[in-house]
Amino acid sequence: MLLPLGLLWAALSLGSCFPLQRAPTRSKLLLVSFDGFRWNYDQDVDTPNLDTMAAEGVKAKYMTPAFVTLTSPCHFTLLTGRYLENHGVIHNMWFDTKTGVKLPYYTTQGISSWWDNGSLPIWITAQRQASVAPPPAHTLHTPSHAATLQEKLQASHDPQWPRVLSLPVNGLKTGSIHFPGTKAKYQGEEVYKKMVEPALFNYSNETNWRQSIDTVMEWFTADNLDFITLYFGEPDSSGHKFGPESTQRKAMIEQVDRTVGYLRQRIRESGLESKLNLIITSDHGMETVIKTNEIVIRTVSNFTFKDLDFELLDYGPNGLLVPKEGKLEHVYSVLKNAHPNLHVYKKEEFPKRFHYANHSRITPLLLYSDPGYVIHGRYKVQFNKGEHGFDNEAMNMKTIFRAVGPAFRKGLEVEPFESVNVYALLCELLGISPEPHDGSLEVTKPMLRDPAEPTEPTGPTEPTEPTEPTEPIGPTKPGGNGSGSLHPAKELPLMLGLALVLGCWGGIF
Repeated sequence: MLLPLGLLWAALSLGSCFPLQRAPTRSKLLLVSFDGFRWNYDQDVDTPNLDTMAAEGVKAKYMTPAFVTLTSPCHFTLLTGRYLENHGVIHNMWFDTKTGVKLPYYTTQGISSWWDNGSLPIWITAQRQASVAPPPAHTLHTPSHAATLQEKLQASHDPQWPRVLSLPVNGLKTGSIHFPGTKAKYQGEEVYKKMVEPALFNYSNETNWRQSIDTVMEWFTADNLDFITLYFGEPDSSGHKFGPESTQRKAMIEQVDRTVGYLRQRIRESGLESKLNLIITSDHGMETVIKTNEIVIRTVSNFTFKDLDFELLDYGPNGLLVPKEGKLEHVYSVLKNAHPNLHVYKKEEFPKRFHYANHSRITPLLLYSDPGYVIHGRYKVQFNKGEHGFDNEAMNMKTIFRAVGPAFRKGLEVEPFESVNVYALLCELLGISPEPHDGSLEVTKPMLRDPAEPTEPTGPTEPTEPTEPTEPIGPTKPGGNGSGSLHPAKELPLMLGLALVLGCWGGIF
């Protein structure tokens, strides 16, 4: 009689302790980009919040972007870990060399065929994979939780709501706000939850910035997203309009720093400080435009636009040309020595270090100019005081990298590295397997904390609780597993031993 009772008691005891033997909960991840943040912009402005973040986390001396140093291509390198010749987003503008049609930056954001070239951005990879560390218990779809999701899915039909897709199957939940590439579909899949800026959007409005941050916090807490990308269009706009050395640009860096402070404050208020890894970076730097001895293709001796089938010029320091049949050598010869600060190459002769020309979208002739010089085509239509797109080895094209959170070391400054290596780091932090990429985790590994090291809180935190109550997993004791109670793995032999003793005792008596 007592043998069955003993086994039953042991089974019930084991049933209460098995669920406790979960792998550690995965941390969430937020990737933030401040467009056009040059590597040294924080050196002529007081930036207490960025400084505090560096002291509590990791700072790179600078980060080298991919070439060409344009917004969409460089952001897609962050998302894929590929150089431009491998991911195919070679320009901010969609273009068709046969028809001559060229579309601006905003319109190009919605053309999936421009982005979907076989290199999956990390959003899609994460949605297809379950993390190595399982999600916490409160993410299971209880009936009440499912009802909440259904309500939100219904609400997503309202154009004022963020776009919400069906839940990823066994994968992570991702989100994106205004990040380049967000609007496109990849192999028929989209970012799970997204917000795309309207056509006429004020990228400089600080109130909009704070609203975006509040939305991110809601997505992390109420909707339990795992990974979010967040984009701000400054200080790029200020750098273009007023120049990188202007007082307006410096004022914008102060706004960026206030925003970093507000972001970290909201992270603490949301109880996420010990559960969220934060990376702040950018796509490229900014250079002052030189207004003397300018490069004007129309004025080059023996050159005529009639020899071209297609040109993409008047876009900073870069140019793409398709000469008419039989005219390639002539166009190349008249342009290659036309200006001391202009570099002209045939596609197959373009410097390999740029990792740019080996793609079908690259035209037979490529042009780029030295830092400070922009390329004017038929007419002078470029009047920016600041520009980018230059050689990624130029120091003013370098950008920033900062990181803080439970996965990162504290007070560490690392050597410069290429942005192509960020993708592998993101995958490591999310616990997912990366797609083929051109970077290496070994480059960023030194900034990661050894999991065996104890974490030190950087400030007051509040525990993150699910929006709906959950049942306790099992009996608990004051102090948890570390204070007076046995670890579940150590309880298991004890339970089995007691069951055996009771069973034998029942058999004897």
